[in-house]
Amino acid sequence: MSKQLHKTVKAYNNLEFLNSPDARVIRLISEFLEPARRFKKEGIKDTIVFFGSARVMPREEALERLKDLSRKHRNSSQKGEMEAAKIALDMSRYYEDAVELAKLLTIWSSGLKEKNRLVISSGGGPGIMEAANKGAKLAGGRSVGLNISLPFEQSSNPYIPDELNFEFHYFFMRKLWFVYLSKAMVMFPGGFGTFDELFEVLTLVQTRKLKKQVTVVMYGREHWEKTVNFDNLVHLGLINAEDLKLFHFAETPREAFDFIVRDLRKKYPELTSR
Repeated sequence: MSKQLHKTVKAYNNLEFLNSPDARVIRLISEFLEPARRFKKEGIKDTIVFFGSARVMPREEALERLKDLSRKHRNSSQKGEMEAAKIALDMSRYYEDAVELAKLLTIWSSGLKEKNRLVISSGGGPGIMEAANKGAKLAGGRSVGLNISLPFEQSSNPYIPDELNFEFHYFFMRKLWFVYLSKAMVMFPGGFGTFDELFEVLTLVQTRKLKKQVTVVMYGREHWEKTVNFDNLVHLGLINAEDLKLFHFAETPREAFDFIVRDLRKKYPELTSR
């Protein structure tokens, strides 16, 4: 009677090990190598990244929400809801502007001689991220979604093609891919996550840790100057006046588009149209 042989699971197939603290380095490397392989396969050379709040709604959704609340009796508890709905409707213009800007940039980049240049990229979730991917799709182009696993808010929006839809666990690996491929970044209004991304980018540019030239646009001057007192940072000597030239304000999709295209053509002369 032959003795039955028992084979143990190989280390690279051992899910208990791969999900343990001891294999964290392997998981980190995977979040670099797997996207790198996919970007290479899909021929993505560089991107234009949109940052902004996951909570900004499309105008139609924000308007419907306000109408629903208006039809209800306005007691004291609902006054706060009405005010929040009015703010959401006002903020929805940023969603619509992000859609339009992504459309303009996608149409432009699709006309370049070299394919897969300056593809729209976002954090892959709702709000401004969704608007960016939506705009690219409406223009007939592909876009990238660099999603992050979170206990709230974040799930992939429906405008990202499967082959360019990524899911990250580690924030810093996700941010690496935002910056690594980008030639331009557009900062729409957002919360802590957007501030994290904004100031990391500005720090990398200011300290010249980024060897390439990157165009940074702050969308909505009034919002940003009310939210961050850049002039006071200069006044206090915490940054130099020259640091204010690291970014450019824009008020409309067309203004942002014109600046981004003009600046990228200056920095990268090979960006010629067919």
